[in-house]
Amino acid sequence: MAGRRTEDRPLSFIEQARRDQLVEVTIGVVAEHGHAAASLARIAEAAGITKGAVLYHFASKDAVVAAAHAHVLDALVADIGAAVDAAPADGAPAAYVRRMVGHLAERPDHARMIIEAMIHDHRPDSSARWKPLATLLGHAREARGLGPGPDLRTLAIITGGAIDAIVGERLQDPAYDAGAAAEALVAMLESAAFA
Repeated sequence: MAGRRTEDRPLSFIEQARRDQLVEVTIGVVAEHGHAAASLARIAEAAGITKGAVLYHFASKDAVVAAAHAHVLDALVADIGAAVDAAPADGAPAAYVRRMVGHLAERPDHARMIIEAMIHDHRPDSSARWKPLATLLGHAREARGLGPGPDLRTLAIITGGAIDAIVGERLQDPAYDAGAAAEALVAMLESAAFA
């Protein structure tokens, strides 16, 4: 095999397909074995290629894991963004909660990938987690003609923790009804934010 791929030309169709495959395989390996045990050898074995072939597409284990993490976050943001954009302003917080829980419950490997990334120092600024929901709550209050109310940052942080707990329970018990739990959380949020 030729040396490492250079960045001076666009990816061919085959190179892009292989990178996409390696990202998907890495998500599965990290979800199943954890970040520490997701070696290049394990990723290569799961993909059915050599370690050298992985290194042709990604400079290191950290690079392929970072690409997998970015893929998972991009999919999450796109899915939630579409749900929020489709909802009226006064219903956007509920759409956010339902889709966040739904997305992660439907994609347990993605949820595990996010957890592993957070454990291994890929922690974003905390405002990146609570600020989008706090903003949606503020717009929903305005759309409902409500003035100043509860601390929206605190409500968003509490809601984020509840989402984490629901998804965590679903990861432990695949029979757990995450959709019903999301509806209960939406009802609590509605009561706290708009009463």
